[in-house]
Amino acid sequence: MAMKFDPFRELDRVAGALLESRPGLRLMPMDLYREKDHYILSADLPGIDPGSVDIDVDGQLLTIRAERTLRSAEGVKWLTRERESGSFLRQLSLGQGVDTEGISARYENGVLSVAIPVSERAKPRKIEIMSGEASTPIRSSAVKGSDSGSQGAVGS
Repeated sequence: MAMKFDPFRELDRVAGALLESRPGLRLMPMDLYREKDHYILSADLPGIDPGSVDIDVDGQLLTIRAERTLRSAEGVKWLTRERESGSFLRQLSLGQGVDTEGISARYENGVLSVAIPVSERAKPRKIEIMSGEASTPIRSSAVKGSDSGSQGAVGS
């Protein structure tokens, strides 16, 4: 029986073996969206002890760290072991438009939710226009929907 050599399959096999055996940081999938006056970050961390989760802000850099340890029993012969243990890390640049003092977080059902408030100076506001001679405000209609979606960093 003749076997055909598939270089892409072989490359995939080698890359997979290297990534599996490499100790280090694990994937922490997340969603990030803006809802009214807050950015909401939701990160999947199933099986993580909430006591091992660490969130800190250094300047405009938000860092989330977590650790998953799996217990191993003596004399057990594993048939398959797909759940990974190790460290999880995610860093996010916050930008200038957020209130870093008001950040809050909660962990529920394997999901870490971080609420990042928009700073007062970054919120849309109405600017009054003064008339030239009388120095009285001119009434104008309020601008609605001035929420401009930003790309990249949070609150930039």
